[in-house]
Amino acid sequence: MPTAPAFPPALFAFFRELRTNNARPWFQANKTRYERDVLAPCLAFVQAMTAPLARVSPWLAADARVGGTLFRIYRDVRFSADKSPYKLHAGLWFYHRTAGRSSDAPGFYVHLEPDGVLLALGSYQPRPPALAAIRQAVADDPDAWFAARDRAARVPWSLAGEVLKRTPKGFSPDHPAAADIKRKDFYVVAPLSEDEACAPDFLEQCLALGEKAKPLGGFLASALNLPW
Repeated sequence: MPTAPAFPPALFAFFRELRTNNARPWFQANKTRYERDVLAPCLAFVQAMTAPLARVSPWLAADARVGGTLFRIYRDVRFSADKSPYKLHAGLWFYHRTAGRSSDAPGFYVHLEPDGVLLALGSYQPRPPALAAIRQAVADDPDAWFAARDRAARVPWSLAGEVLKRTPKGFSPDHPAAADIKRKDFYVVAPLSEDEACAPDFLEQCLALGEKAKPLGGFLASALNLPW
């Protein structure tokens, strides 16, 4: 059974304090804590996922560096009314090797936030060409889509993301998969707890759940002419 150093409760304590101290002076004063309690265990987890991640897909990358699988903690505030400089979570994006860090292609995501631990698998906010290709694949073979969707979206997994109010142009509202063709996102999420994230078997739990949702990744990859 693959194991990795458990995420420390101190990771969640750091983000709880950051919620009420989201400013550069506080972060600089606590940067050693960030590096020890957040950065180091996240990179160790990614490194430990390198080989066993093939259980979900051999085409997913475990890139153990900041800006690789691990998202940077700094927020892009250029076009945001909220100028808080730091994210209040750690995000690990095991992206498709052929697509770089783009979320057009299906990938596997681990989200670590106080009271908000979750896993996700699929395509998040795919850009128009990728979104059109996925919708067309759903329309062309609804039975294959239903099979992949229903195998992936089993407890604790569930479909998530934005959905249009109307069927997009070019698709019939009477299509058997019309409800899913209206999706703007094609991914599933599985909510977990802080205690689970801090347990020594969390890596194995991630892999086991990822295996259950992999049919969705396979359908999406095929729609985009990518291997899975």
